[in-house]
Amino acid sequence: MFSKTGMDGPGFSRFIDLMKLFATLLVAAVAAGFSGDLHAGDMFKGRQLYNSHCAVCHGAGGQATMPGAPSFARQERIIKPDFTLLASIRTGKNAMPAFQGILTDRDILDVIAYIRTMN
Repeated sequence: MFSKTGMDGPGFSRFIDLMKLFATLLVAAVAAGFSGDLHAGDMFKGRQLYNSHCAVCHGAGGQATMPGAPSFARQERIIKPDFTLLASIRTGKNAMPAFQGILTDRDILDVIAYIRTMN
């Protein structure tokens, strides 16, 4: 199966293929556990939540009203992946409060879906 060095032959190649499969399945399992029942965001609900929680600093139309707040109308920060934005909104930064415990992950993803429509 393996040579004396253990680094060549069809058995080793098969072992590597199995390890790649295992790694892929592990990543998929972790991702599924992290995302729970998260699905595509509802931008209509996101708009309501944005107006209630975000517009005071980020502006009703996405034009930031607070210094240092990203302007979504200029696509600032929107190029980040959803889970990066989700983590940022959960924990807050500088003047922005943490929304973990205030908004659910589902709510935050709805807000993200809405802000992606601003430009």
